[in-house]
Amino acid sequence: MNDIVSLRINADRYIRMALEEDITSGDISTNCVMPVYQKGQADLICKQDGIIAGLGVFKRVFSMLDKSVSFDMHVNEGDSVKNGELMAVVTGDIRALLSGERTALNFLQRMSGIATYTNSIVKLLEGSKTTLLDTRKTTPNMRIFEKYAVKTGGGSNHRYNLSDGVMLKDNHIGAAGSITKAIQMAKANVSFVHKIEVEVENLDMVREAVEAGADIIMLDNMTPDEMKEAVKIIDGRALTECSGNVTKENIKNIIDTGVDFVSSGALTHSAPILDISLKNLHAV
Repeated sequence: MNDIVSLRINADRYIRMALEEDITSGDISTNCVMPVYQKGQADLICKQDGIIAGLGVFKRVFSMLDKSVSFDMHVNEGDSVKNGELMAVVTGDIRALLSGERTALNFLQRMSGIATYTNSIVKLLEGSKTTLLDTRKTTPNMRIFEKYAVKTGGGSNHRYNLSDGVMLKDNHIGAAGSITKAIQMAKANVSFVHKIEVEVENLDMVREAVEAGADIIMLDNMTPDEMKEAVKIIDGRALTECSGNVTKENIKNIIDTGVDFVSSGALTHSAPILDISLKNLHAV
């Protein structure tokens, strides 16, 4: 299932939960000043340069509150936007526009911030063989939106959750007794269609993982020189991924190591929001 189809199928329950968090027994501020229906319009304005992601989620928040709401869109998903740019005009019941504003913007700002930060790192990797991946270090109940935003920004998704693939990290290896034993147990207990990824921390562990038949070897918190040596040792017998505090500031150190993938938790846990506002609300 591709990311956009998955988002459409699964997003509603999380959007509804976000609205329920913000509106438990009515929006008393809005009800005071707008007790009855009044059609209105508001402008969606970007206040910062970036990549826009989450327009569909933004619209769905309002359509849950007002089925007749309409959107005059001036930008498309994934577009580059500029500070001061008018991105859309939203028309609908003023009560819905007021009550849904914060939730809709929370999604749009967060997703656009992730897409923007991801895109900035993707550009740094241009010309290399390395693909940028996200991680499971996501905001609870926001994973589907945050991983979608990574894709919109030009990155790729690692496994979505614990059911997606085998990743044997330090504590799995400790529980099994060794890398070799952990891989043997994984091969004995998981379907052959699943690849087995193993996290390693030094070159001896790299050698053991290769000999034990790992499909993917994650080089965790290694220096660039260690990663280069690890790639030579692996010699194409497994895919390679590096991980460990990878950010926009240090990713250039990884470009020449020859790894296939680089995963960064910062894409989802440290990306700043993109500043976006819903302004100029007025009756029509």
